[in-house]
Amino acid sequence: MNRYKLYMLAYSSLFLGLGSLLLFMIFLFLGSFTIFDLGLKKGEALFLDACLSLLFFIQHSVMIRRRIRRRLSKLIPDEYYNSFYSIVSGLTLTALILIWQKIPYMMASAGDIAYWMLRTLFVLSLVGFSWATSSLGSFDPFGAKIIMRYIRNKTQRPIPLTIRGAYRWVRHPLYLFSILMIWSCPVLTADRLLFNILWTGWIVIATILEERDLVFDFGDQYQEYQAKVPMIIPYKLP
Repeated sequence: MNRYKLYMLAYSSLFLGLGSLLLFMIFLFLGSFTIFDLGLKKGEALFLDACLSLLFFIQHSVMIRRRIRRRLSKLIPDEYYNSFYSIVSGLTLTALILIWQKIPYMMASAGDIAYWMLRTLFVLSLVGFSWATSSLGSFDPFGAKIIMRYIRNKTQRPIPLTIRGAYRWVRHPLYLFSILMIWSCPVLTADRLLFNILWTGWIVIATILEERDLVFDFGDQYQEYQAKVPMIIPYKLP
C-alpha cells in the first residue's frame, strides 16, 4: 500500500472512530432517539434494537480476539489491522445509532433532584473516562499511530502494562465509566432499558474475555495486578 493510501487509512480510522464515539456519547446523554423511523410495532422494534446491539457485540468482540486476528492477518497486514478494526467498529456503531428505534413507552423517569444527580453522574463519568484514557499515555485505540510509525520506518513499540492513574483503582476503568454513563440517563423508555441491560451484560462478558488475552500477553505480571486491583468495581484502596 502506497503512502497516500496509508494516510487515508489512518485519517479514516480517526474520523470514523472519533465521530462514532462522539455520536455514541450524545446518544447516551440524550437518551435513545429515532433518526429513521421504520414504523415498527413495539415488539418488532425491540427485536431490531437487540439485533443491532448483538451485531456490534459480535463485530467488536470477535474481531479483536487473537485467533480471529491471526486468521485475518493473511488478508490484512498487522500494521493496518487496528485501523481497519476501528473503521469497521465506527461504521457498525454509527449504523446502530442511526437505525435504532425508540419506543416511547415510559419505564421510569427521574424527578427534579434525581434528574440533576444523574446528569452530574454522567458528566463526572465522562471526566473519569477522559482521565482513564489519559492514564494510558500513548493509547492508540484507532491504530493511527501504528501506521504513522510504519510510514516513517520506525520500530513499533510494544504496548506496556499500565498501572497508573485510574488503573491503580480498577483494571478496566474505561468499562466502569462506560457503565455509569449508560445508566445515568434520567429517562428510561422501553428501548433504552433494553439497551442498558444488553450493553452492561456485554461489557462484563467482554471484560472477562479481555482478561484472558491480557494474562496471555503479560503473564505473571498481569496476574499479580489481578490479585491487587479489582476488575471493574473499585472496592479496594490503591
